[in-house]
Amino acid sequence: MGEHDEHATVQYCVIDRFEGDWAVMEWNRVVFNFPRRLLPGGAQEGDVIRIVSEVDAARTADRRQRVRQLEEKLFRE
Repeated sequence: MGEHDEHATVQYCVIDRFEGDWAVMEWNRVVFNFPRRLLPGGAQEGDVIRIVSEVDAARTADRRQRVRQLEEKLFRE
């Protein structure tokens, strides 16, 4: 997967059609709505979209730290 985490997953979806701000996508015979604004520019009906999902460990750690700080602040008061 090159630049991606070894635990990343790659899935391929097809854009079936657009409905307003949504792309209606198909993946393994499952149809779902996906925000059109998150698609690459120029994506069209019938295009195959590669979706890579991976955990961003650094951002996860930052978020958990912020939550801990908020919890500490709330429970101190």
